[in-house]
Amino acid sequence: MSPRVGPLAETARQATASTADFRHGHKPRRPRQTSYAVRMTLAGHVQGVGFRPFVYRLAHEHGLTGYVQNRLGEVDIVACGNQQVLRKFRDDLIQRAPPLSRPKIIKILPVDTAAFSAFDIIDSANDADARIYVPADYFMCADCREELLDPRDRRYRYPFINCTQCGPRYTLIESLPYDRQNTSMAQFPLCSACAAEYRNPADRRFHAEPVACPACGPELSFDDAGSAARAVAAAALEAALESLRQGHIVAVKGIGGYHLLCDARDAAAVDALRQRKRRPSKPLAVMFPLQGKDELDAVRRCVDLDQAELRLLVSPARPIVLARRRKGANLAANIAPGLAELGVFLPYSPLHQLLLDGFGGPLVATSGNVSGEPVLTDNAEATGRLGQVADVFLHHNRRIVRPADDPVYRRVAGSMRPLRIGRGCAPRELDLPWRLSEPLLAVGGHMKGTITLAWDDRAVVSPHIGEMDSPRSLAVFEQLTNDLQSLYGITAKRIVCDAHPGYTTHRWAKSQPQRSETVWHHRAHASALAAEVAQPGRWLMFTWDGVGLGEDGTLWGGEALVGEPGDWRRVASLRPFSLPGGDRAGREPWRSAAALYWECGQEWPDCPDTDGLARRAWQQELNCPRTSAAGRLFDAAAALITKRQHVSFEAEGPMLLESLCRKRREPVYLSLARFRDGVWRGNWQPLLAMMADERTSPRKRAEIFHSSLALLILQQARTIRDEYPIDRIGLSGGVFQNRFLTELAIDLLERNGFRVMLARELPCNDAALSFGQAAEVAARDQRA
Repeated sequence: MSPRVGPLAETARQATASTADFRHGHKPRRPRQTSYAVRMTLAGHVQGVGFRPFVYRLAHEHGLTGYVQNRLGEVDIVACGNQQVLRKFRDDLIQRAPPLSRPKIIKILPVDTAAFSAFDIIDSANDADARIYVPADYFMCADCREELLDPRDRRYRYPFINCTQCGPRYTLIESLPYDRQNTSMAQFPLCSACAAEYRNPADRRFHAEPVACPACGPELSFDDAGSAARAVAAAALEAALESLRQGHIVAVKGIGGYHLLCDARDAAAVDALRQRKRRPSKPLAVMFPLQGKDELDAVRRCVDLDQAELRLLVSPARPIVLARRRKGANLAANIAPGLAELGVFLPYSPLHQLLLDGFGGPLVATSGNVSGEPVLTDNAEATGRLGQVADVFLHHNRRIVRPADDPVYRRVAGSMRPLRIGRGCAPRELDLPWRLSEPLLAVGGHMKGTITLAWDDRAVVSPHIGEMDSPRSLAVFEQLTNDLQSLYGITAKRIVCDAHPGYTTHRWAKSQPQRSETVWHHRAHASALAAEVAQPGRWLMFTWDGVGLGEDGTLWGGEALVGEPGDWRRVASLRPFSLPGGDRAGREPWRSAAALYWECGQEWPDCPDTDGLARRAWQQELNCPRTSAAGRLFDAAAALITKRQHVSFEAEGPMLLESLCRKRREPVYLSLARFRDGVWRGNWQPLLAMMADERTSPRKRAEIFHSSLALLILQQARTIRDEYPIDRIGLSGGVFQNRFLTELAIDLLERNGFRVMLARELPCNDAALSFGQAAEVAARDQRA
């Protein structure tokens, strides 16, 4: 049988035509001059991406001798040959690097010419200073997909096929260097055929650490607890497919954790999933089969994709992309009730590919977890904790070392921006504009948890963990704090946390032996964006979110800070009000609406507080913290305009409110007043009558509400510019996930001469807090 050639394999074959003689036992072509030798050290994303075999093939193409070696996070190359050829080789290392790599040459030194007879790949070393980059998990490449679907191939329909350009990385690495014995694949000894591929530098599976086949690798198993039925391998896959066809819910173990799958066209199946998972209205993501010339026909039948959304959808990260739902889409209406967008994504693993191909239609694919917790990864734990949700389970026996949930992106202001980072794009590695005096671990806030390990001028942000209010969330959090330090070879000397003493992460930080310090919530939001943009000058940073503890002891969330990391000053805010029930208001938005009325000395005729308990608590200031949070103002608007008095997840009301909006409206003017503390506060009171006016359609009222707040942002920016020098404006905090508000505000600001910045690398929500905490402390260190 002649070997088949996929796109990546063909590229490698063309690049390595000159190695044919070497593979047949002959020496490579030698340049006329071999009197020059250099040692090159490359850093960046050069491990777990097929970089060593690429270097090997490139060196033989150029007729060089020497070696390439993995070190801790770096690749060392000693190359001998003609100086002109060496210069071309150096350029090609960057310009022709494998698609998943991001190499950078950090050092080139001349060395004594050595008597090398060939160019080799030598054993990895672990004695270098750590400049480690941990690779993310990658989607199945075109070459592997071609093999997967070829009945002649020995890996035909094998759900764990991979090569140097695809497959799991972050979720199976135990330690570095990235070698097979340091991964969860160590439990699967290679068969002779896989071992031959693994050891052959000319093969695209050379040192592909997760390499396996049906004879030696992981295996599927199907469990039906209701009937005690069990199947393995191909029979397990077919049993799972039959369960999906029958309208059942299937828990499937993937790369970074479990998914819960069901037919996305079957409203009854979706409803059963919602009831069992106690997720009555939160939108569910849908995975689509690859169909058509560009493989996106199935997706296009259900959503409209612009070019930015399309490019990201098919990118190596294969994230969930929010896109506008098409009228007449053949999907269950209860997938994303009341919302104009759907979360869509493509199969990124061979197992997903086989499931989608076999099923022939879209599948709901939501995180296999207890809502708010990290995604489950262990077979027994998943069976126990999801047993009341899933009808059947499709397991496999490859251990997931650490969880990685699917990332989520949304187009805002013309660019795709993350709402959640995870599998395929995390750990996220960023440079700090300032150098830390010692390594630190920043532990974020309470919602949308992430961890950041930072040292020198580097910061590594973990994937999404979840809400920090359960034992499992804390357990995964603690695992990741240890894992990041172990993988990168860095020991944190101090821990940075949010200033709120009630946060789980704050209490954990204070219980550790390392020195701890705090960063105020909205300063962390501001510093996260400023550090990502990394441009000198003074910011006016709008930090609008749900709530976060402010420096005056109240709950902030509608703030504007002026300055730069390490030196922020609050200069603008929203008129504060007392929030009856405190945290309960997040799930009962009527409380925010009632508070606005009571604050203005008015009564809300439709107030659900029929027994008057909330009103009396508000009058007596019992569990009624003062807040200036824009997020709570949005909750109040949603309660008044959409009549949604109770919600099942954070920001449900504001999401429904935004989904009503189509165009800018004439805004309600909100006055500014300077309080005794010097802060300019916007007065929301004129919005009350408009929001409650049922003579105006909900859509128009929602549009006026958004337009009015966008104008308020402009008013505050103009006022502050009159007092302070400002180089640019930033929009940070979860409220700016709202595309309609954000784009209105940017348009107004830019028309008035402001430069406006948004985050691109990290979410603008609380997932960025840990990075912002690290950046704020780094800036403090620099100023000290």
